[in-house]
Amino acid sequence: MAALIAENFRFLSLFFKSKDVMIFNGLVALGTVGSEELFSVVAFNCPCSPARNYIYGLAAIGVPALALFLIGVIWNNHTWNLVAECHKRGTKNFSAAATFLLFGSIMGRAAVAPVTWSVISLLRGEAYICALSEFVRPSSLDKFPAEYGAEVLARFPCKDVPANLTKFRDEVTRRLRYESQLFGWLLIGIVAVLVFLTKCLKHCCSPLSYRQEAYWAQYRSNEDKLFRRTAEVHSRILAAKNVKQFFGFVALDKEEKELVQEFPVEGVQPSPQWNAITGVYIYRENKGFPLYSRLHKWAKGVEGNGPSPEGHEMLFLAS
Repeated sequence: MAALIAENFRFLSLFFKSKDVMIFNGLVALGTVGSEELFSVVAFNCPCSPARNYIYGLAAIGVPALALFLIGVIWNNHTWNLVAECHKRGTKNFSAAATFLLFGSIMGRAAVAPVTWSVISLLRGEAYICALSEFVRPSSLDKFPAEYGAEVLARFPCKDVPANLTKFRDEVTRRLRYESQLFGWLLIGIVAVLVFLTKCLKHCCSPLSYRQEAYWAQYRSNEDKLFRRTAEVHSRILAAKNVKQFFGFVALDKEEKELVQEFPVEGVQPSPQWNAITGVYIYRENKGFPLYSRLHKWAKGVEGNGPSPEGHEMLFLAS
């Protein structure tokens, strides 16, 4: 138990440090596996009662998957960029392809954890056995006593059965585990094919060369890191100035004093500037030169959001 908890804490540490999409998705999957194992050890407890088994088994697979999906949607920056875009500008500048690409990006990233949860649950088989044991037809079991019905079958996952039914319980458990694992492997295969086709489609439809796309990814990562770091310093210095104005002094440590002296902050950015760099960004070019982000577009002084004679929308979303 302690090892499982430690693994999950290590996962969380890596999770918040990772910026790479593949590493991010891998960490999500690994964290989901650890969480599913912990859930099975601590929380899963089949009621072994007719009608309740089915609901409990499906809930054990579906409810955590739904929760993980919603968390994935919430944590995706594209979600809130889309909200800001719709609030500030509407979607009139989005083509159907761009809208599909955006939602596909959000849903695809959010689906990593719930799909992993579902696959692991199916491969383990406990929830599936719990849900469907009562629906096994007694007639499919050779020489199954006629006096027993669904109520006894529902108790098979808990092994709380008469001694003369032990071999039937083993048969039912083996059969349902086989079905559950088969569905799990099929789900893995389907997801693998979809990921492969999506990657092929993305690279085939991309207007960028491989090297330029790699450069764009590096630019986005560096811009985000520098923006966050600078915003943190800017807000700290501005807060220090306001606190000093209120109290007449401000208690700064050595590092903060150096920051205040090195980076003078005169004021704050007006709302139109924040609005200009916030929202969904689709790759565009202006007079043949690439614009890699909303901040880049604002810095170059390019006006407007949609395509124009001098600004060509390439319909390629930042991943």
